[in-house]
Amino acid sequence: MIYIATVHWQTDKWVDIQLRYFQMNVREPYRVFAFLSGDACKHKQKYYFACTEPIAEHAIKLNLLARFIELEADDEDVVVFIDGDAFPIKPIDDFITRTLKQYPLAAIRRTENIGDIQPHPSFCFTTVGFWKQIEGDWKEGFEWETTAGIRRTDVGGNLLNILTQKHIAWLPLERTAQLTEHGLMFGIYADLVYHHGAGFRDPLSMYDRTKSLKGIIRFKPLALLLDGVMKRISVKNLFRLHRILGVSKRIRSENQRLSQKIYERIEQLKLFV
Repeated sequence: MIYIATVHWQTDKWVDIQLRYFQMNVREPYRVFAFLSGDACKHKQKYYFACTEPIAEHAIKLNLLARFIELEADDEDVVVFIDGDAFPIKPIDDFITRTLKQYPLAAIRRTENIGDIQPHPSFCFTTVGFWKQIEGDWKEGFEWETTAGIRRTDVGGNLLNILTQKHIAWLPLERTAQLTEHGLMFGIYADLVYHHGAGFRDPLSMYDRTKSLKGIIRFKPLALLLDGVMKRISVKNLFRLHRILGVSKRIRSENQRLSQKIYERIEQLKLFV
């Protein structure tokens, strides 16, 4: 049995899309456990189990879903953690079986997001028994050095620490394709899973805040000058510079435009089928 844990925050726009791709690409018996809020709560009946408690923190929702799954699953059953705006674009059963013969856990690793190195819950799988054994935890806390020269933590930080401290090798699933030039959103991982990115939040990431201003600032000499300045200032001052120049607003607007365009193509079955 495959147990799938997913979270849909406020909107229900990804509910039917994700369930449709599960139906197409998960061939073994499976059960979906979901944490729902906002309009997504209207779809409770579509899930094997759904929780609508007013909890905000994403990692806590995933940890709770894992505990609910543990109450009925066998240790050898598979648990898949997946973001609400992510879904398999090819059958995943054989890949999961092959991988778990070599590694106890596999997960997306978004090194493209200023060098993030932690397992990311946009797609992760392991066995129920292994998750229980290591007392898996999706919360942030453990920090690492990024390519932007800052220390940072995010969802999956504590899981990375657990695996590191126990000297457990896991399989990172890297980005293999993307639908636009955006280096973080709209990505495909291991040629197997699509992650829209920012499907439930403001589409402005650390990747966006630290990338080159070429193409954003139209006056090229100024863009080059500012790129040089960006490399020498703190992240806090970098964010302040973005606000002063109106850069964040421009990036957010463009990301929203791309997001809606791609979402409509997915909804109309013009991608991945």
